[in-house]
Amino acid sequence: MEAIILTGGLGTRLRSRLKDRPKAMALVGGRPFLELLFDRLIQGECDRIILSVGYLRDVIIRHFGSSYRDVPIDYVIEEAPLGTGGAIRLCLPHARGSDVVVMNGDTFLDINYRTMFAAHQVGKAVMTMAVAKVLDVGRYGGVLLNGDRIAAFTEKGNQGAGWINAGVYVLRRDFPWPASLGPTHPGPAATTRSTRRTLARPASTDGRPSGGQP
Repeated sequence: MEAIILTGGLGTRLRSRLKDRPKAMALVGGRPFLELLFDRLIQGECDRIILSVGYLRDVIIRHFGSSYRDVPIDYVIEEAPLGTGGAIRLCLPHARGSDVVVMNGDTFLDINYRTMFAAHQVGKAVMTMAVAKVLDVGRYGGVLLNGDRIAAFTEKGNQGAGWINAGVYVLRRDFPWPASLGPTHPGPAATTRSTRRTLARPASTDGRPSGGQP
């Protein structure tokens, strides 16, 4: 199982507190946050990590080098911020298998990655998304499920309990990107919202409940 972790963002909101490191390297209990993500992935039998790096990338590369706990790390460099979708699109061709776990490098989700990955492969979905139940979807935007399939997304502002995108995915390596994003050049327009519109198809997209909070 391979994992893509996105760490190339500018970390604008935390920059005043993390002047010498990207937010994925913020210390938690004296350890860089990325180490906690790596440990959880390795627990789920991850055997290769692909890191999308950009802002202050040398801090990450110097700390980890080419591997962590004998799991190889490959770096994909964002020379300019690409947005979530753009960074994913840049990294996917570096995956070797047909499917890959994808997540942000600043969010920890209490989930069994191996179980999610196996369910994705059994379901033959284009994408599997982890979803979390919250008391109020208003600040996140909601995910409407039909069984274990994603039926639709709702925008921020709708009130009440429901499911939300928890920020962890399994994608096919040949993920069908929207034609509006162009054939080869990921960029800032390749946003999470654009990706959502492509994926809101019950026949292709699974939603897997997670016990964790994003």
